[in-house]
Amino acid sequence: MLISVGIIFVVLVIFIFKYVFGSSGPNPFETDSREPLKKMVHNRKEKNKVLKQGFLASKVPDNLDAIIIGSGAGGLGLAVLLAKVGKKVLVLEQHDRAGGCCHTFTEKGFEFDVGIHYIGDLLDHKPFRCMLDQMTNGQLQWEPLDNPFDQVVLGPPENRRQYPIYSGRTRFPEELKKCFPGEEKAIDEYMRLVKKAGRGIWLLAMLKICPAPLAKFIIYTGLARRLSFFFEMAPRSLTDVVNGLTENKDLRAVLTYIFGTYGNMPKDSSFSMHSLLVTHYLNGAWYPKGGATEIAYHMIPIIEKAGGAVLVRAPVNRILFNDAKEACGVSVIKGQEEIHVHAPMVISNAGIFNTYQKLLPKELQSMPAIQKQLSMMKNGEGGLSVFLGLTGTKEELGLKADNYWIFTENNFDELVEKYLNGKREESATNVPLLFVASPSAKDPTWEERSPGKSTLSLVSFAKYEWFEEWKDDKATNRAHEYKELKEAFIDSILEVLLSVFPKITRDKIEYIDAGTPITNTHYIGAPKGEIYGADHGVSRFSPELSATVRPQTPLKNLYLTGQDVFVCGFAGALAGALTCGSVILNRNLHMDSIALAKKTKFVNAKLKGE
Repeated sequence: MLISVGIIFVVLVIFIFKYVFGSSGPNPFETDSREPLKKMVHNRKEKNKVLKQGFLASKVPDNLDAIIIGSGAGGLGLAVLLAKVGKKVLVLEQHDRAGGCCHTFTEKGFEFDVGIHYIGDLLDHKPFRCMLDQMTNGQLQWEPLDNPFDQVVLGPPENRRQYPIYSGRTRFPEELKKCFPGEEKAIDEYMRLVKKAGRGIWLLAMLKICPAPLAKFIIYTGLARRLSFFFEMAPRSLTDVVNGLTENKDLRAVLTYIFGTYGNMPKDSSFSMHSLLVTHYLNGAWYPKGGATEIAYHMIPIIEKAGGAVLVRAPVNRILFNDAKEACGVSVIKGQEEIHVHAPMVISNAGIFNTYQKLLPKELQSMPAIQKQLSMMKNGEGGLSVFLGLTGTKEELGLKADNYWIFTENNFDELVEKYLNGKREESATNVPLLFVASPSAKDPTWEERSPGKSTLSLVSFAKYEWFEEWKDDKATNRAHEYKELKEAFIDSILEVLLSVFPKITRDKIEYIDAGTPITNTHYIGAPKGEIYGADHGVSRFSPELSATVRPQTPLKNLYLTGQDVFVCGFAGALAGALTCGSVILNRNLHMDSIALAKKTKFVNAKLKGE
């Protein structure tokens, strides 16, 4: 019996070693592709020549290797990886500009980002930074935020408490201990748990790229939780873990505040998902120099150099299949015409719900394997954004390169639950959480581009159902009742903002508008107005779901990429691209990016030594 167990264990180790370290396909990270920095382009017309290339059948390259639906980070990132090994890829975007949630828009001379507020883990020697450098040939530059990079604000104006959040593996907990004397033991244990859970993320990637039978064996033997602390802690809620560490309600709030970056109440959030966010920012936070459009702007030329293209105003209405039920192309709506584009591989960055429920023929939607995946996932909460254009510099308005997380009190679960379950008119007047950031204060090129002006992006959540009745109205001219409801949200949010930022007054506001969940549906194709894709609650991180929802779909030649494959956000979407690329190219790209990061770190250290 012991011999049999030993043999099984050895075989399992060999298989795991193969899929963690073994690779056979072409490697997009084989060489360091960084080039000397070119002069940054700020002219909008010049940038639009890259970002706004409209779809025409004549622009579709011949002999495509793959079609990718959606130009968000998960789509563009994968297209770059494939382009770097010589693949000719067509990326199709339904919006009028490339970038997905990385795009920007301009109103009354103000440029606003819609989804890039701050990115972590970008120290020069880190694998994530190395991967981004390779995906943009070293042209994407990052500006560090202030430290503290986040401010957690709790309570009403008459009893407001503010807690700074510092980056730094030792400074983060040290500064917390200064704010909460006597809670050192709780803070140390919290740090131990988040670091240990964060390190276990390797198995999530492996379950998605190894053969399904091996993944099932790891799951059904219970090995997933034994091999990875990430999966051991995944079933535990954030509230459960933190409440077990401390009775201090403000400390509980500070340890859980960042739940807003994935959209679940702490009681519904997986502690493991939360750990990924905390560890992501431990070494600092950054913002792209020149704004969020720089990301797509520097990725697209790499795709084009390999013979591919990124075309916008190209809504895909269905995926095409041959008689053997193999994906073989897509249908694009151009005016009243359907244009068919063929390729041996179709990859969707449109999200699992759009892909399976809107783009597949009815008979394929009903496949048990497709339905199983859909039954395991649910839509995330709808996003609500308010955009402010202000007269004045960051100094005049008291704005810094940091973020504010503002909560009406410290009992997050009760606050958010009451808000989301309330009547829309009542909830509109009492938004319990608000994220506030100033893109203009973070970007060192802003003053050159827009002197004397500033911008604010404010983000919260709202139920899709509150706005659903107006979803079929023209996006730029919805009904009066919709505008009234939107104004109610704007007014209550503005009241909170002005109470926290005393230098901002109403007479400084040149432009203000809001994007609701149905705005998100229109511009980024989010089926329920969600900004983080499928729901990131506790069930999302079960080993079974992690292995079932993977880049390979039940349909041959159809793949998934982006945040629904891995986790949400910019880093999560790119991890989804790496995971999908690993499957397509038959090598572990996660390990390849780590190997190149180590190599470049060694080379840089050697050069400095000389």
